[in-house]
Amino acid sequence: MSDGFSVELSPESQKHLVMQNYKNEVHIEPAMKMGDRFEGHVVQGHIDAIGTITDIKNLGNSYDVFIKVDKKHIGFIVPKGSITIDGVSLTVNDVNRDIFRLTIIPHTMKETLFKRYKKGTQVNVETDMFARYVSHIIKHQTQSDSLSWSEVDAINASF
Repeated sequence: MSDGFSVELSPESQKHLVMQNYKNEVHIEPAMKMGDRFEGHVVQGHIDAIGTITDIKNLGNSYDVFIKVDKKHIGFIVPKGSITIDGVSLTVNDVNRDIFRLTIIPHTMKETLFKRYKKGTQVNVETDMFARYVSHIIKHQTQSDSLSWSEVDAINASF
């Protein structure tokens, strides 16, 4: 394709994505390279949940976008943490029971997929990577076959 590119999505990916958001336009941000200065959002490009836009409020110099997700994912959405919506990495402003709020500047609204969103639009959500990792570690520490922190320290000391 001279004016674009094509991709293949596995059945696993297709099962977890809002596929209609991948027609005509996608948002791709360059990945940080090892050795680069560490700053900004830490995201991986994985989809954790499907969200639904419940409201978009035009505030003049920005937009508040409210997105609802299944409650089982809300613990991985952290105020002032990183989140990705359809490939656009952003900062979360507020988190409630099952809705979180983003503030989008006019440039982002104009230049990304956000320009197409309206109330009821479904979006692909990547939650905060650190929140997922911490939750996974804590969950598995409570199981009898997991390592204790002293066991982890002992393993580290052996290297």
